[in-house]
Amino acid sequence: MKLIKFKYLPFAVALASSSATAANYAIEARGDAMGGVGVVSANFLTAPFYNPALTAIYRRNDDVGMILPSVGVSYNDEEQVIDSFESIADQITSFYDSPSTAGATELQQSLDDINGDTVNLELGGVVSFAIPNQYIAMNVFGKAYLQAVVQPDMYNGANTGDSDVDIAVNAELSTVNAVSIGVTEAGISLAKYQNFLGQHIALGISPKIQRIYTLVYNTDFANFSIDNIAENRTGETMFNMDAGMIWFYGPFRVGLSGTNLISRDIETKTISKTLTASDPSSTSRDINLSYYYKMRPQFTVGAGIVADYFTLSVDYDLREEDRFTSFDDNKQMLRVGGEVDLLRQLKFRAGWNRNLAYTDSEDTLTAGLGINLLGLVQLDVGASYTNADAMGAYVNFLASY
Repeated sequence: MKLIKFKYLPFAVALASSSATAANYAIEARGDAMGGVGVVSANFLTAPFYNPALTAIYRRNDDVGMILPSVGVSYNDEEQVIDSFESIADQITSFYDSPSTAGATELQQSLDDINGDTVNLELGGVVSFAIPNQYIAMNVFGKAYLQAVVQPDMYNGANTGDSDVDIAVNAELSTVNAVSIGVTEAGISLAKYQNFLGQHIALGISPKIQRIYTLVYNTDFANFSIDNIAENRTGETMFNMDAGMIWFYGPFRVGLSGTNLISRDIETKTISKTLTASDPSSTSRDINLSYYYKMRPQFTVGAGIVADYFTLSVDYDLREEDRFTSFDDNKQMLRVGGEVDLLRQLKFRAGWNRNLAYTDSEDTLTAGLGINLLGLVQLDVGASYTNADAMGAYVNFLASY
């Protein structure tokens, strides 16, 4: 039962939020297989999701192209927090049925093991339809992204006069907090190539409409489920914009991309309720829960070599994103990735990234393939691995003519 709850939580949230999207991320199999790079290494089809200026960089025989679609999912539950919720609920019941110091000690250890831990899940997809040309290159795109965060919220206010009972009461009044944000985007990337003073540059912008959804959820360990997760939902529509530039000389490229240039603060609904312990003391806890999500401009620099049959690129976020308040989900990424193209038929990709917002964050390794299917459609697949409880998978279908 524990596995089922976790397995369907993200999909329930996704359906409830109308195929949510990312404020500043894209799920895109080629880039994800290369460590998430794209500021200088994306192509004219994937340009809106990394750097709009790349919409203007294409081969002469490219007249039109499309991605239909790209989808992916990644999760991070390094401490196996989800599995612990049901175990703790069982330990609480066991203690009340047969109180003992050993049972209280075991329960306290279980609480300590998950205190401060966070579960992150991201899923989404993209579509695009590009029309490259020498005047104003265009790419009409849509993007959907969901980020969900689950974290235990420990209670330590019990004072029954019995230290063992206090542990059980604290556990019973501790809760599971979950919050998610989904952003659906639709926009158009416009870009222009220029030769200025002998320098090759391209500039691009992506005006877009965003629909932002939030959901917030709170329950105790014993009742953790997804049945009512869609009740506390909000949604709002807004305008935003991305922009970017790229300089290149032969295969050497340097670029800068800015996403979500208009800042937003998004507030979830508020959950207000009172929890009461089942022990004779009837200790109670008042819950007033809401979150803010900070959407701020993110600027990413990229540099690399993009040749006909070989690509190597590095991307670096210039600032740390403080996204959900009260959750440890900050991000500032350093990404490295490469690709080897064998005769336009088979592409091998690999990459690495690390979240610099935390000194103890683990490295993530990525890999993938691009396969040309009869010269009509390209299939891109990718995967990421941080550890056995943190990984992801991605797939693209794209074509250019």
